[in-house]
Amino acid sequence: MSNNAEIGYRGATACIAAGISYRQLDYWARTGLVEPGVRGAAGSGSQRLYGFRDILVLKIVKRLLDTGVSLQNIRTAVEHLRARGVSDLESITLMSDGASIYECTSADEIVDLLQGGQGVFGIAIGKVWTEVEGSLATLQGESLTDGSLVVSGESNDELAQRRKLKGA
Repeated sequence: MSNNAEIGYRGATACIAAGISYRQLDYWARTGLVEPGVRGAAGSGSQRLYGFRDILVLKIVKRLLDTGVSLQNIRTAVEHLRARGVSDLESITLMSDGASIYECTSADEIVDLLQGGQGVFGIAIGKVWTEVEGSLATLQGESLTDGSLVVSGESNDELAQRRKLKGA
C-alpha cells in the first residue's frame, strides 16, 4: 500500500486524520483501546507517536461509534483486528447491526448477513485506508530513522517524483 511504516504521527495529527477529538484519543490510549504503536507516552512532556495502522483503527472506531455501536463491542472488534496482519486488512468489510460487529471477507458472507433481516451497515476498510492515506499526505510526521519532520506526501523516492511530474 504505502511506505508509511517509517513515519510516526503526533497525537494532534492523528486526531485530524481520524476525525476525532484529542480527549477521545487520550482516553482511548489510557484505557488501551488504541495505543500509539510507534511510541507511548513516557512521562511528562513526551510525545506519543501513532503509526498509519493506529490511525486507521482510530478512524474505524470513530465510524463504529458514530453508528451507535457500544464501546465494549468496539473493544472486542479492535482486539480481533489487532490479531490480523496489515496485508489483508484492506480486504475486510466490517458489518454491524448497531450492536454486534461482523467481519466479512467475501461477498457471500455479506449476503448471508443481510439475509438475517436486521438493519446492517458496512465499513469497507480499504476505503478508510485510502481516506487515511489521503489525510496523512498533507500532514506532518516524524521519521523514525532520524527524528526529522516529514510530510508523507512529499517523499523523494523515484515513484513519488514521477507522480509529481505526472500530476503537474
